[in-house]
Amino acid sequence: MSGLISLTLRIWRQRSPDSPGAYANYRLEQVSADLSLLEALDLLTEQLISAGERPVGFEHDCREGICGSCGFLVNGQAHGPQEATTVCQLYLRRFNNGDTLVLAPWQAKAFPPIQDLVVDRSALDRLIEAGGFCSVNTGNAPDANAILVGRDQAASAFETATCIGCGACVASCRNASASLFVAAKLAHLAQLPQGQPERAARAEAMQQQMGREGFGSCSNQLECEAVCPKQISADWISWMHGERRRAAGSGG
Repeated sequence: MSGLISLTLRIWRQRSPDSPGAYANYRLEQVSADLSLLEALDLLTEQLISAGERPVGFEHDCREGICGSCGFLVNGQAHGPQEATTVCQLYLRRFNNGDTLVLAPWQAKAFPPIQDLVVDRSALDRLIEAGGFCSVNTGNAPDANAILVGRDQAASAFETATCIGCGACVASCRNASASLFVAAKLAHLAQLPQGQPERAARAEAMQQQMGREGFGSCSNQLECEAVCPKQISADWISWMHGERRRAAGSGG
């Protein structure tokens, strides 16, 4: 049994995109250490509503570490101090009794604030719209099954397909680069047969869209790899640059 824990939550509060923001302190006394951080915020929400105060705005959906919606900074680290973990899977037992946790939203030009810990991550959606998809007709299931994909090839493609689009890589990069996100989306399609017809155009379109959205360039600091909850390797960024050179050489 993990017992009980008391914590101070220092949370960034901002009512709207145009209003000023500031940190506010909240105390949680003797709560179960088996609560996730999001469950602790649920508890705080109940307390604030009961007191007639505005609850803390934060995103969540699946709470199983696969939807990518719940991310924010915990003591300056994307998703908190535990590796390969999203905020919804970060439990209070990871901290010490009496700790202060500073919770802040992703901070990047491409992720404008909405309210409190919520930011607008639609720039990632627009990157997908620019080319992170496969539009060729692959037929029905029996037709797809007729195209053999090797075990190692499938495993490598799946490694990059595990990206959940949380934006932690952007929030942790000193340049707010989306390079790891884009590299993962490019790589999981380019390694499979159905991704080949649009491979060159996809690489060019998505990397151009990064610039239009205001994401910075990669400077190989590797913060993105360190905070990725799915542990996607930054080596794929180098692979992505090769894809763009390949696209240029093929004429798009």
